[in-house]
Amino acid sequence: MDDVHSDWGDWLLRAVEGSAPEGLAVWYLGCNGFVVKASDGTTLFVDPYLGTGDPPRTVRMVPVPFDSADVREADAVLATHEHSDHVDGPSQAPILANTDAPYFAPDASLAEVEAQGWREAYDLDDDRFVEVSEGDSVEVGEVTVHVEPAHDPDAEHPVSYVVEHAGRTFFHGGDARPSEQFADIGERYDIDLGALAFGSAGRIPDKETGDPKDTQWYADENDVVEAARQLRLDRFLPTHWDMWKGLTADPTALGPHVRGFEYPRRLELLEIGDSTVV
Repeated sequence: MDDVHSDWGDWLLRAVEGSAPEGLAVWYLGCNGFVVKASDGTTLFVDPYLGTGDPPRTVRMVPVPFDSADVREADAVLATHEHSDHVDGPSQAPILANTDAPYFAPDASLAEVEAQGWREAYDLDDDRFVEVSEGDSVEVGEVTVHVEPAHDPDAEHPVSYVVEHAGRTFFHGGDARPSEQFADIGERYDIDLGALAFGSAGRIPDKETGDPKDTQWYADENDVVEAARQLRLDRFLPTHWDMWKGLTADPTALGPHVRGFEYPRRLELLEIGDSTVV
């Protein structure tokens, strides 16, 4: 497998390590990746992707924020679904190899781990990989992670995650679209900050033929705000808009869509490397 290389060095990782959040904090890694850190020091990585895509079909438009081999502190790595920018050996397996972190993922994501040969390539035991499904909850330090449904028509088995700590709640929806499942999640949880994938439609080369193909992998401005409404988010954090050439979008355009509804109460924008307190 190819090694990960970042022009940023390790400053972002060291900043996360040196931080002491009072409750729950998140750092946006670009694409749909996050580091989540709690006041007890528990550190989670959700969908960290450090690859450059598969040019010319998928071309990364933001920096690679760190080298996965430089991660020294991680208590768990979570995957929302099996796509290559969410389950990627060079991005995630070195984190497992350098720490004691387990890898939580649904069955289709673990099948992709097996297909990529993580265990053999990085000398990882089977017990490092934990299958999760909707309705499960796992405790990592003082953090509770609830596994919830997600509607992503392009994925085989997507899930979403509700991360709770010290009375604060962070939601990661993967690449999901609006659904009745999100409405149910919004009724059952009081979500302080929710991350949802947002992007434009474009013409992306077909994986098999290379011919340009009409492509929409993420919710557009109307659908992503509808998902935020269903989830009853206090603060809505759009993601993935920065990532792929031809599918990028302007998150500031979501402002007029958000203003007309009770939820989400606030639009929050982060660039790669930025952090916020949940």
